Amino acid sequence: MFSNGVVSEKMPLLTNARTQPKTNVKQARLSRVLFKLYWSDIFQSFLTKAASDVLTFAGPLLLGILIHFIENKTEFEEGGKWIGYAVAVGLFCIPWCQSVFYHQTYHMAMTLGMRMKTALMAAIYDKALKLNCEAQRRSTAGEIVNLMAVDCQRIQDAVCYAQFIWSIPLQVALAIFLLWSTMGPSSLAGLSVLILLVPVNAIVVTKQVKFQKANLLHKDNRLKLTSEVLAGIKVLKLYAWEGSFRDKILHIRKNEMDVLMKIGRLNTLSMFVWTCAPYLVTLATFTTYVLTSADGNIDAQKAFVTLSLFNILQFPINFIPETISYLTQAVVSIKRIDRFLKEEELRPSNVDKNDFMGRAIKVEKGTFSWGKSMRPILSNINIDISEGELVAIVGSVGAGKSSILSAMLGEMEIFHGKVASKGKIAYVSQQAWILNATVRENILFGSQMNKKQYRRAIEACALQEDLKMLSGGDLTEIGEKGVTLSGGQKQRISLARAVYTDADVYLFDDPLSAVDSHVGKHIFKRVISDSGILKYKTRVFVTHAVHWLPLVDTVILLKEGKILESGSYIKLMRRHGYLADFLHNFYVEQESEHEEEEDPEVKELKSKVWDHVETVTSTSEGANSSDDNIVIQRSKWKSSPTESEIEKSIDINRSSPSSSRQISRLIDEEKAEVGRVRFSVFIAYAKAIGMCSTLFIFIFYTLYQGSSVAANILLSTWTDDPDLQNLTLSQTSSYINKNHQYLTLFGVFGILQAVFILLHAAIANTQMVNAAGKLHSKMLTSIVKAPMSFFETTPIGRIVNRFSRDIETIDNLIPSIFSMWILTIFSVTSTILVICVTTPLFTIVVIPLVFMYTAIQKFFVPTSRQLKRLESVTKSPIYSHFGESIQGSLNIRAYEARERFVKDSRSLIAKNQIYYFAGISANRWLGIWIEFISSCVVFAASLFSLLSPGATGGSLGLSVTYALQITSSLKWLVRTLSDLETNIVSVERVKEYSELKTEGSWVNRHNRPPVDWPEAGNIQFQLYSTRYRPGLDLVLKIITCDIKPGEKIGIVGRTGAGKSSFVLALFRLVESVTGSIYIDDRRIDDMGLHDLRSKLTILPQDPVLFAGSLRMNLDPFGCYNDEDIWTALTLAHLKVYVKSLPGGLSFDCGEGGQNFSVGQRQLVCLARALLRKTKVLILDEATAAVDLMTDNLIQETVRSEFKDCTILTVAHRINTIMDYDRVMVLGGGKIIEFDKPAILLQDEESSFYDLAKDADII
Repeated sequence: MFSNGVVSEKMPLLTNARTQPKTNVKQARLSRVLFKLYWSDIFQSFLTKAASDVLTFAGPLLLGILIHFIENKTEFEEGGKWIGYAVAVGLFCIPWCQSVFYHQTYHMAMTLGMRMKTALMAAIYDKALKLNCEAQRRSTAGEIVNLMAVDCQRIQDAVCYAQFIWSIPLQVALAIFLLWSTMGPSSLAGLSVLILLVPVNAIVVTKQVKFQKANLLHKDNRLKLTSEVLAGIKVLKLYAWEGSFRDKILHIRKNEMDVLMKIGRLNTLSMFVWTCAPYLVTLATFTTYVLTSADGNIDAQKAFVTLSLFNILQFPINFIPETISYLTQAVVSIKRIDRFLKEEELRPSNVDKNDFMGRAIKVEKGTFSWGKSMRPILSNINIDISEGELVAIVGSVGAGKSSILSAMLGEMEIFHGKVASKGKIAYVSQQAWILNATVRENILFGSQMNKKQYRRAIEACALQEDLKMLSGGDLTEIGEKGVTLSGGQKQRISLARAVYTDADVYLFDDPLSAVDSHVGKHIFKRVISDSGILKYKTRVFVTHAVHWLPLVDTVILLKEGKILESGSYIKLMRRHGYLADFLHNFYVEQESEHEEEEDPEVKELKSKVWDHVETVTSTSEGANSSDDNIVIQRSKWKSSPTESEIEKSIDINRSSPSSSRQISRLIDEEKAEVGRVRFSVFIAYAKAIGMCSTLFIFIFYTLYQGSSVAANILLSTWTDDPDLQNLTLSQTSSYINKNHQYLTLFGVFGILQAVFILLHAAIANTQMVNAAGKLHSKMLTSIVKAPMSFFETTPIGRIVNRFSRDIETIDNLIPSIFSMWILTIFSVTSTILVICVTTPLFTIVVIPLVFMYTAIQKFFVPTSRQLKRLESVTKSPIYSHFGESIQGSLNIRAYEARERFVKDSRSLIAKNQIYYFAGISANRWLGIWIEFISSCVVFAASLFSLLSPGATGGSLGLSVTYALQITSSLKWLVRTLSDLETNIVSVERVKEYSELKTEGSWVNRHNRPPVDWPEAGNIQFQLYSTRYRPGLDLVLKIITCDIKPGEKIGIVGRTGAGKSSFVLALFRLVESVTGSIYIDDRRIDDMGLHDLRSKLTILPQDPVLFAGSLRMNLDPFGCYNDEDIWTALTLAHLKVYVKSLPGGLSFDCGEGGQNFSVGQRQLVCLARALLRKTKVLILDEATAAVDLMTDNLIQETVRSEFKDCTILTVAHRINTIMDYDRVMVLGGGKIIEFDKPAILLQDEESSFYDLAKDADII
């Protein structure tokens, strides 16, 4: 599928402008590239469309011959009867041949649209993985998803309408030519009316382009914020902010709705003008003919051939508004995709892979920035790393440590200098990137399974105990972003991925900050150090754990983006320079915390480092002996575990690829509904429109259709009027008056049609826009109120698909399909009635034809509907995979896995397009059979008119004219029925998410706590039990405890003990199964969720920020003034940094807070907590993913600013809670021990003693 459709990377469209040679060749445009790729297919479809258009006009010509035959039967009495039957057969055969060309055209066009869409989606995905940092800031993940979900679809939809650009003028030209031959110069009057409508068309096009641009801009902003809200929903719920962010999305949606309403009003005008146009042209032609011809007589042949020609014109003219809409949308979308595909890419030349000058990594006089328009982050960087060397990079928060690794990976803009590297690179980011897959798939990362290497990676990264705890071992699915894992587990899996890769160069961005001290020691010793399994590899190690510095080959000290010092630890310490001062300041801060050390070996190493620092910063005497101690200490670490030790430490069966263990799934496949779309879905849409409005939409269209039929019956009566057929009276006043009466009545019916269609269009277009707004608002509210279990088991891409493609369908597709469905169903009904009345014999074939039609429809519609559902379901994985890829784009590029991910994306797109292609093929099958039925109707109407005694030219003309009309009507009826049912699936999917089981109410008006609640901070658990989801085991079991006001409680336990569940229970993110929780004697189950959550303060493990100003991230409700915010930033140690930012509090944090480092994000979260400052503070492993320096800052601020509050700390570093009042030890969801740390440590049988022993505190 992609072999013919994918835009090649070699094309100028996908080539970075800066890397192109400077020539006079015009810059590539997406429209030009698409045309060059597909011009032959476009040309072939145009040829078949031209043949179809020409054959369409055979019907009126044959109708004219048939009417002439009926009116002049006597002339054909002898030997000429066969002519009538031959014409009837011609009316059967020629339309059917025309349909073959027509459906071939549409099959080619829709297949071409599909190929264009897949090519563009593949190109967008490929481009998204190549964007440089500056381009990533301009194109957020939500905006790129919108390009794939909406813009590509709009281009696909427009391909079928592109042929109308020349097809409509061709049909108009042919119709005018035939009208001239039938009505003479009078036809120019009708042509004049069409010409006068051209300016209206121009205005509509101009406005459509303007509104579509605005609409897509608002849609981008809405999806961008929606994606961020979904990604950070847990934090929003903990802060009780989901209502505020929902309102922000709805505000953007309101702006989007305003534009949609303008488009709706424009469509009303367009529909009114172009529906009335054929009738106005007919009226103008007849009026001119009556007033200017010699006899003023309009006979049946002239009238109904003219009417047939105008009826043929009616469908293409009715499509003018839709064509304008689709084409303008496509033009805007092509420009948007074109702009994105021309965004700047990361240059491969940023890192020279060939000229490494005998070094593993070399940076010469490098000055780097995150964008050409941004200030340099790193200046005059010179680094020379030999193969097999271990290099540590240290510095304070924001010094540029992570940026150096990015520069080595080629992620930064090079202003000056050169970067060169040798061999394959593995990269471990500061925030672990986890795929929504099994543990094994995350570690293998597309590589073949090597059991020996796999076991070594598992052991080295201390994952064997974690795998034993997971239900499916390493085959356990760990959810989106590793939702089921702790921060430390995610980081160790990320580390194991790098170890398993067996690269030449390893870049570690502070991977040990998220793990416990004893685990960190294990990883450093078994992975990073010269005794680890990577001892022969080149390792660059960013760290804040400065006690490891004596164990590395080279230390690089950074400050404000510059290298202050570089060299071996001993050499730098002997200088008594910047590194010595840096370490002295660091250890002074550490000592002020009075923390107990975690590990004897680490303690001994830190002690020797501290002694060394003290020696060199106080006097030069004794420095040599200190150096000797450091060297001796380093030699102790150079011992590796033997292969047999590793084998014994791992359960081989649990990690063997041939294990019979089944994959333990967390995420279920998205289910597709089966059978007919439930009637309740249609009712739901009707209710969203408004039941009264829906009723009036049908009433006014019924009146419009009734007026149209009455006008045609009047025309039949007019042409058959015996008084007017006597041309000898043509100059008499009675003849002229009667002609004028008919003409006036014909005009009155036209006015009635205009009024009714205007009312119908106005109500339909405005109320359907309102319906789209209601459905979106209801779904959004339902999703933000959904429990966390929903988000844990539902990929974000699946939810985003509902907000992007399904809402787009409801916004734009369903209104146009609904209008076409009403038009065709009334057209078919009126046609059958008129033919039955004018030709009673036709009723004989009505039942067989209806039976045949019903059989075809029953076979087709379920097939088409289910294919549409399957297409929708297979679309979600595309966006989920895309979202994951964007988040991990740095990792994908670092591991050189881009091609594999592109291949996976294309595979998902291809699977989705299989169902789409089957759907369009089914539509063509339907079309051929429906055309056969339509041809049967025309043949029966003409044959029975010939057989009916006393048939007149007027009655035959009326009957066959309507029969000719049914060809298009029936075809579009089944297609619109199918389209309506398949696209109403979007309403079904939105309705499904609008009826999710929700959490408790945000506010319980009958039980609201006082404004100053909680006053003391007393927390009581009484026989409390809970589980995450129905059907799962209890995670907390019969918990009973009493936490006194102002107590500082540490919560510890092994992985899976229930620590985080204990915290979630306080915020009611999980609801109780039995028992209750009381805070200051108030049962939390009885109050509203927002009343509860807004009165508690939490510092969560993951520092989540949102795109928008820093002020918005700190205070989304606008409750605090500038002074309060600056005070909070001062206490969070951020004031100086924020003041240095452009805009200060108005500084844009970027998507996901990307404009701040991880440590800075956590300090922003601390500032949030300081602003709320309630009587209860919870720290849920808040410092697990930050460096020790940031950890110290946070702990210091918490102790000073929350000294009168009740503090609950879920701790992964046990030393941080040793000075707490009490420690709660959890195990298996139960409280095992709950007492003072000192008392628990006195009991050697206690679980806390075991934990402390494992951490080597005692």
